[in-house]
Amino acid sequence: MDHSHHIRLSSAELTPAMITGAVIYGVDDEKVGTVDHIDGAGMDSTAIVDVGGFLGIGAKPVALPIHELDFMRDEHGEVHAMTSWTKDELKELPEHPRH
Repeated sequence: MDHSHHIRLSSAELTPAMITGAVIYGVDDEKVGTVDHIDGAGMDSTAIVDVGGFLGIGAKPVALPIHELDFMRDEHGEVHAMTSWTKDELKELPEHPRH
């Protein structure tokens, strides 16, 4: 997928309603996870990303600072994000407790 033509979300658009459920892509356009929910508000918030698993079963929740994710909208209006983390690196992070 060529993300160069996708429209970056403004900081005002980084709301839980907008980015919950967004797919996260890592290096080489590999799907590395999905945003489960957001802790906090604004650019100081944390995205809780489900990594691994299948259809949400067996996924490990990890916390990533929102500023480490580049959220954008594709030509169909779907919100997704890019990160420099790989799936293996994310799996090594400590598990975030479920609320």
